Amino acid sequence: MPATAHDRPVPDDVTFRPPVAERSRFWTLTLGTLGVVYGDIGTSPLYALKESLSAAAGDGAVTREMVFGIVSLILWALIFIVTIKYVLFILRADNNGEGGTLTLMALVQRVMGHNVLLIALLGMAGAALFYGDAIITPAISVLSAVEGLKLVTPAFDPYVVPLSLAILVGLFAVQSHGTARVAAWFGPITGVWFILMALGGGLHIADDPSILAALSPTYGIAFLASHGMAGLLALGAVFLAVTGAEALYADMGHFGRRPIQTAWLGLVLPCLALNYIGQGALLLDDPGKLENPFFLLYPDWALLPMVGMATLATIIASQAVITGAFSLTQQAIQLGLLPRMEIRWTSETEKGQIYVPRINFLLLLLVLFLVVSFRSSSALAHAYGLAVTGTMVVTSVMTFFVVRRCWRWPLWASVAVITPFLLVDSIFLAANALKIPQGGWMPLVVGAALVTVMLTWRRGTRILFEKTRKADVPLVELIGMLEKSRPYQVKGTAVFLTGDPETAPAALLHNLKHNKVLHEKNVILTVRTEDAPRIGDRERVRIEPVGDSFWRVVMSYGYMESPNVPRGLALLRKQGFGFDIMATSFFVSRRSIRPSPRSGMPLWQDKLFIGLTKSAADATDFFRIPTGRVVEVGTQVTV
Repeated sequence: MPATAHDRPVPDDVTFRPPVAERSRFWTLTLGTLGVVYGDIGTSPLYALKESLSAAAGDGAVTREMVFGIVSLILWALIFIVTIKYVLFILRADNNGEGGTLTLMALVQRVMGHNVLLIALLGMAGAALFYGDAIITPAISVLSAVEGLKLVTPAFDPYVVPLSLAILVGLFAVQSHGTARVAAWFGPITGVWFILMALGGGLHIADDPSILAALSPTYGIAFLASHGMAGLLALGAVFLAVTGAEALYADMGHFGRRPIQTAWLGLVLPCLALNYIGQGALLLDDPGKLENPFFLLYPDWALLPMVGMATLATIIASQAVITGAFSLTQQAIQLGLLPRMEIRWTSETEKGQIYVPRINFLLLLLVLFLVVSFRSSSALAHAYGLAVTGTMVVTSVMTFFVVRRCWRWPLWASVAVITPFLLVDSIFLAANALKIPQGGWMPLVVGAALVTVMLTWRRGTRILFEKTRKADVPLVELIGMLEKSRPYQVKGTAVFLTGDPETAPAALLHNLKHNKVLHEKNVILTVRTEDAPRIGDRERVRIEPVGDSFWRVVMSYGYMESPNVPRGLALLRKQGFGFDIMATSFFVSRRSIRPSPRSGMPLWQDKLFIGLTKSAADATDFFRIPTGRVVEVGTQVTV
């Protein structure tokens, strides 16, 4: 992989001391990762060890061999999957500093083209499974925290589900206000949470110090070798300890590689390891505490405060995946995988602070459905692992293409590096697949539905483009006709939005046919999404004259950006094109789509595509065009 500015060697005679402001920003970002990046994996100790040992024991008793084996498997899952795979390797597969499944897809498409269906399918599957994770994480995290109240007094038992529902409704209700003001507290609160977990676990190692032997991977291997199907079931639950690892990669653009690596190696991994080892020592001393080994690490007087801290930590973890779902939706829209949706900006300073009302509402409904249906974190644990393991398998496969085609490694080296990761991910996927009847079906259903929607939208838009192009008039041909027989000309600028800059927009043809006028300046505007996360202002707009009064403009945006057409056109002033928003009219085509018996899709898919087009956000709002400057022209198309 080519060296980046951070990777270049510094001469031996130069001592590099970053400015105080730069060091301060680095530590601020490192602290920020604790809440956003590690919030999810930081709540796993609430249920991971308990569920793993419950799966291993079945209806029998927990043995010392089981405790050693499960603790060893959890520790080495954290070391191999999170540390080696993500922190040290996959974080290097960035697209101009951005990470995530769709970022990997865009990175591979840049070198392999957009017509490779396998790459598009992998991107869609990874995105769809992330949505499944975003549904399950708030439900299982909040439930597991509130369940700690039952240890304070069993009288709280009937109120666990209602209280969890109330917390979740409140969490989703505040999304429209943004999290910019409270996000500054996420890192410090989660930092305290990690320290409290380390203290709780560290103090109990003295219960049975022999648990430290579980640091050897031999105990985990021996457990799997001797427990057959029970070992495989337990392995599926062990994976709960690493759920949230995908967030390391997905949130790289917000924090950068070094802060994420520093936080993991310096605080998060040691604290998680201490907590799991402490829970193991507690259970070696008293196997009867399997009911809730996490909260039983703490004395009775600390139970209620720890339940409060756990609830805060789970809310922060849930907030992180909800925000991730909003960002993923924005990327999917820009990459042409989902129809346009309303996107609101909730912060004037933070680019990532967005709110997507439709996604927020759908997530809330599904999360509440899960809580009411499963009613406990133990029941939900069966559904959790499959979504995350599926995403990790997709990431490993996509990373192979990055290593081979983008970094240009030899085939043998690419296979040698990716195969161990893919093998471990596949083993965990197989283990979690055993839980499909108990709840693992849920993320599969959600994922299949979302992939169907994405495939339908992608295929439908391609068919629509091909059909409309057959009836379109080449732009150069129309301009030649207008120069021979020029219609009445009016003052001002007309901007015609179109997906194909080579053909005359339908809105232009209708304007000439019905109004019989032509503006003195006519801009044929195409907005494109590039395979890069962001585009600089210098590369934002390209303009070329195509006639006496016509200009062709191509405006480019990255898949992490939201288009702003007026602001983009204002950049043309630097290129000598006078743009005045008050003297400009924007012409937008509004298509009415009808199903066709000779479509390239089955009738059900036709109807789904038409429903998606009707639900799409208005182009005026999506491109942030002032409504008072827009003229909409209707056309009817069959697909």
